[in-house]
Amino acid sequence: MSPTSAKSGSNVFEIGKYTTVVVKAEAETSCIGKNKASSLNVAPPKQLLIATPSETEDEEFPVLLLLHGYLLYNSFYSQLIQHIASHGFIVIAPQLYTVAGPDTTEEINTTAAITKWLSEGLQGFLPTNVKANLRKLGLAGHSRGGKVAFALGLKNSAASKFSAIIGIDPVDGTDKGKQTNPPVLTYVPRSFDLNMAALVIGSGLGEIKRNSLFPPCAPNGVNHKDFYNECCKPACFFVVKDYGHTDMLDDETPGIRGKASHCLCKNGKSREPMRTFVGGIMVAFCIAYLKGDLSALTLIRDGHETLPVELQTMDFVM
Repeated sequence: MSPTSAKSGSNVFEIGKYTTVVVKAEAETSCIGKNKASSLNVAPPKQLLIATPSETEDEEFPVLLLLHGYLLYNSFYSQLIQHIASHGFIVIAPQLYTVAGPDTTEEINTTAAITKWLSEGLQGFLPTNVKANLRKLGLAGHSRGGKVAFALGLKNSAASKFSAIIGIDPVDGTDKGKQTNPPVLTYVPRSFDLNMAALVIGSGLGEIKRNSLFPPCAPNGVNHKDFYNECCKPACFFVVKDYGHTDMLDDETPGIRGKASHCLCKNGKSREPMRTFVGGIMVAFCIAYLKGDLSALTLIRDGHETLPVELQTMDFVM
């Protein structure tokens, strides 16, 4: 993909100072010749999209792993991951599966394998002078990917490598008592033993049916409210009013699944405001807990930053 140019300004809801590029790394089962970099690189367990700063002078950047939602493609998040990368992060979006059943165990194990691969193979896919700081590693996921992120953070040895976790409208099944295996939510307040900072982002329209034929995309009882209620401090929670479960995806999402992302969920008028907010709040959170600077997150908490959306809920447990 072609590079995205940087813009001036330090506001997290604007494009950051770094010019970015998205690199595609094919999985180890694919032909080596398809890899973006040389055939000497160690191929990842799954195909990856890597959004990274592209024009730097021997700089080192924290890394964020972003897991896609149910039956979605990692390419649908290209605008979001480039926004985050433009603020000085390397964002990795794996394609975990093309078809998935009711059990997420394989996705959890695959994410653990990708986490292990980072130290073996990531550097070979990055532009010259860009260095990955794997001591500063974050984990994020959207929808079912949010559930997988929290499941990994709670129950897998790979969790010790992460310093921050983000759930973007996370969903743990179709209803309380109908959670996908392995269930994450226990409905015990502040019970998540994550040993890392947590951010949960919710959509105000996610729990509303689009029509009578399909359930809501983020049903009550297994959605963002329930995840946040179980997070221990430090944690923060934002629910965006008037936007839906897939409104942080790219403006254009091609193919049948791309069209379905517009049709199956209750959505807002356009995706750009929600995507801009999600990207910006993720940047502020990652600056706080991967770079050690709380200023951007504090400005948002204290109402000193203009937001691209109206919030339904904002809460912090510090």
